[in-house]
Amino acid sequence: MTDHIPLFILIAIVLLVLDYYIYSGIIKGLRLRKGSVKAFGFFFWCFSFFLIAGLFLSIFVKLSVGIRAAILMAFFLTFAGKVLFLPFLFGDDIRRLFVWRTRTKAAVEIAEKSSPTFTAIPRSEFLVKAGLLAGSLPIATLAYGTLKGVYDYRLRKQVLYLPNLPKQFDGLTLGQLSDIHAGSFSDHKAVAVGVELLMREKPDLIFFTGDLVNDRAYEMYGYQDIFSKVKAPLGVFSSLGNHDYGDYSYRWLPGAKEKNHADLIQTHKNMGWNLLQNENRRIKVGGEEIGILGCENWGTLSRFPKYGRMDLTTKDTADLPVKLLLSHDPSHWDAEIRPKYGNIDVTFAGHTHGMQFGVRTKEIQWSPIEYVYEEWAGLYKKGAQQLYVNVGYGFLGYPGRVGILPEVTIFELRSSLEPDF
Repeated sequence: MTDHIPLFILIAIVLLVLDYYIYSGIIKGLRLRKGSVKAFGFFFWCFSFFLIAGLFLSIFVKLSVGIRAAILMAFFLTFAGKVLFLPFLFGDDIRRLFVWRTRTKAAVEIAEKSSPTFTAIPRSEFLVKAGLLAGSLPIATLAYGTLKGVYDYRLRKQVLYLPNLPKQFDGLTLGQLSDIHAGSFSDHKAVAVGVELLMREKPDLIFFTGDLVNDRAYEMYGYQDIFSKVKAPLGVFSSLGNHDYGDYSYRWLPGAKEKNHADLIQTHKNMGWNLLQNENRRIKVGGEEIGILGCENWGTLSRFPKYGRMDLTTKDTADLPVKLLLSHDPSHWDAEIRPKYGNIDVTFAGHTHGMQFGVRTKEIQWSPIEYVYEEWAGLYKKGAQQLYVNVGYGFLGYPGRVGILPEVTIFELRSSLEPDF
């Protein structure tokens, strides 16, 4: 990481130069008074230095994931606003240069005070205000996501074709929740709506793929009764995510960390969920079996804990015709599962949240998180193996969702090709 320090310094200089250009353009375009200039400059540069410092702290310092996510989201949205503002500012500078080259100084002053369209607003002020309006769109979108997107649960349906699926399991329905992050919730009624959405589908089997809390087990206490309603005839099976170990709050308090982890495990039991910690279970229907495997958190990024043991998770499962794996971090699939455990039919993951920001339609799927995770939302197939990444039920850091809405997933298992729902 230290080898990249010169590059990071260069990036910081470029960002500061960009901010100075924007700052100067706003001051000139809006013709602020001296007192207003001082106040505006103070807040502008404080915010600018805060974002740049936060960006580098999130890279070099082990901040909590929630704080890091909030900083990166604020930086990204602010930068997007600046990018939208720049064409207006640059266009005004080109206009000024053209006027300067073709007119006298006196004529320029007259041009700045008048307009051929008989509007009272000078051209520079108009362009700057138009640019500020365009630049505010990301912030407005962020606000909308906070008010409307955060509890706007969406049901997604997917058929999973499994050639070796026993006949007794053909047509079985499976529900998936992931990344509840109970510590972020503030509306019990809204949270319950998502659970009701899942239970109306009456799935035969349900998976929860990690991150029940932000870090502390007690965050779940006010929501335990709601999620206790998540039940299925063949059982609810769960796994742990990187936030379920207390590593972000109790890393320097070993005793407290262990108690917190024990309390979290007890919460799964209290809700009637079968927590799989590097282990597996067999589900039998009409004399035929499939395997449900649960691996603890394992991911390729160094800041996330690696507790997963696939050797233990897959123990005594060689005879099973179909194996369904719960593993929180989707990077586990390409890094270890596919290369070493080719007999895992489907891996169910979460973790990415789709960064809670992006576009997700039938035709287009994009989020900045794709530059970190190759597989970040929906179904992926490579060879005989499949991965499904759920973008999460809850939220972390930024208290909202824009474009990537909270997800409840229903799968239908089929032994032969069938069209999607």
